[in-house]
Amino acid sequence: MHPELLARYANERLPRYTSYPTSPRFHPAVNAATYRAWLSDLAGDLTGSLYVHIPFCRAMCWYCGCHTTVARRDHPIANYLQALRQEIALVTAHLRHRLQVSHVHFGGGTPTILPAEDLIALCALLRERFAVSAGAEIAIEIDPRTLTDNILAALATIGVGRASLGVQSFDPVVQQAINRVQSFEQTARAVEGLRRAGVAGINFDLIYGLPRQTVQSCIDTVERCLALRPDRFSVFGYAHVPTFKKHQRKIAEADLPKAAERYRQAETIAALLQKAGYRRIGLDHYALPQDSMAIAQSQGALRRNFQGYTTDRAAVLLGFGASAIGRLPQGYVQNEVVLGRYAGRLAQGELPVARGYALTGEDRLRAELIERLMCDFRVDVAQICRAHGRPEPDLDAAFPALRRLEADGIVRREGASVEVAAHARSLVRAVAAAFDAYLDAPGRTHSRAV
Repeated sequence: MHPELLARYANERLPRYTSYPTSPRFHPAVNAATYRAWLSDLAGDLTGSLYVHIPFCRAMCWYCGCHTTVARRDHPIANYLQALRQEIALVTAHLRHRLQVSHVHFGGGTPTILPAEDLIALCALLRERFAVSAGAEIAIEIDPRTLTDNILAALATIGVGRASLGVQSFDPVVQQAINRVQSFEQTARAVEGLRRAGVAGINFDLIYGLPRQTVQSCIDTVERCLALRPDRFSVFGYAHVPTFKKHQRKIAEADLPKAAERYRQAETIAALLQKAGYRRIGLDHYALPQDSMAIAQSQGALRRNFQGYTTDRAAVLLGFGASAIGRLPQGYVQNEVVLGRYAGRLAQGELPVARGYALTGEDRLRAELIERLMCDFRVDVAQICRAHGRPEPDLDAAFPALRRLEADGIVRREGASVEVAAHARSLVRAVAAAFDAYLDAPGRTHSRAV
């Protein structure tokens, strides 16, 4: 990418567009009563997916942008599990039909912090309350440093088919700077154990733009990862938002790479993974050709949700746990973030919804335009408008930011089709932002465009 173009766009603070509208637009007028009504209105023929948030870790990684807390004892985890069971019971009590479920994702935090017997019991409760299909994908996020044989046996028992392992970087200098010391040997043992337990899908999470990270350290990390041959990689740019995540203040801003260096790191990782046979999926995922995500992309069926790129096409996503976000046909709901508030509301028999957003027809149209851009790097605006019963718009009038992007060579337009130029795909979020009607909302918590 031309240095001038990189300088112009790379430092823009933009959403990752895992939803539209994005979560800063959520508000408390959408509340527990709203969620109750939405749940009771769900049609019986809809398919759903479940997200279960476990907001605990044994230690805090300083780069972390997730809603999690350090639990050095098990008592807070046991209390949280009781609240989680109450939430599952409340939500399903408001459904008129037993929801068919195609995906279950345990996220965190560190879901494998749960005792093995509690993880098995939690999954059994979900199968009791929901019609989890025999072929449903059960996925879980894992910290290789704390993975035990008991947990591995539990994963086999509950039928986990996909595991995402946090790697970030194998450079010991970077690991010290982010407070996450994790050896290659720990990671390799975790992969070996997961495969023995029948977990067929292995994902690695990497991060670029970390403090004291270099292109060479990225190369070394990728080469070591490739020796373990995971099915997928997620490669994210570090988002430094210390006003939002106070533990990030332990990272010195002077140690962070500048925009041009971040870009070189990202593109170097991309080149190495593609050379090794992985297909680039959207903005930040890579998958082997036989992986379901690569197949979905080739068929134009790739989707995007709060976990990033996904093959999940369910119309309903129910989120359980503190800070969890759900998506229903009517809109979004988010639970209380603070653990005490979350548990307290459930103890009173209330759904713990803190805020949300009711979708309009215009929101649904723009959401699909943005999702297709993020997944396919191109979108036929006229086709999507017709599908939503809207007339074909004048692109310059409806989306004026496209003019600047086209003049800068970032997009090409042919009629009502918009395509991100191959050399500018790392700027796809800037293109998606051209379709965002709410971008003037405060964006201090967004990450850099590259």
